[in-house]
Amino acid sequence: MATIQKEREELIEMFGIHFELLYNLPPLGSRILGLLIVDGCKTGLTFEEIVEKMAASKSSISTNLNLLLKMDKINYYTVSGDRKKYFKPSPFSERLSNYIKILDFEKKIIDKLITYREQTISCKEEQCNMENVKAYKAHVCEVEELLIKTIEKFKEIEINNSKNN
Repeated sequence: MATIQKEREELIEMFGIHFELLYNLPPLGSRILGLLIVDGCKTGLTFEEIVEKMAASKSSISTNLNLLLKMDKINYYTVSGDRKKYFKPSPFSERLSNYIKILDFEKKIIDKLITYREQTISCKEEQCNMENVKAYKAHVCEVEELLIKTIEKFKEIEINNSKNN
């Protein structure tokens, strides 16, 4: 049993490091997200449970939960007759949808650069840069298509899971 607990703690720590790097989150917020992914997928965790498991101050936990909510990394639900909030990680489909927004903006920047470069190209290096930018745009479009398919698959799974619960 001790090895499972150690595995759990290592997993939460690994998620924490990953989310710090990926989302530029503070260490506590990253570990809260990791905790919710590992321990909160069934029923979610209450504020008090998170405070206890993270061994951090209530104000630090509250600040980081609000940040995670604002960033759409987590959400919560309430139960009728119970004043507590139950925090869970956002569904994969929602978390991945944020990447679509990033890719859309990146495509706008790339298009603007291509338009600009087409009007101002004056040397071999700029021509080479233009080819690289166009190849990069094709890559971004492929990634977007794959991401859309993945999101659709996750939505299907999430809908099926909600029907079975």
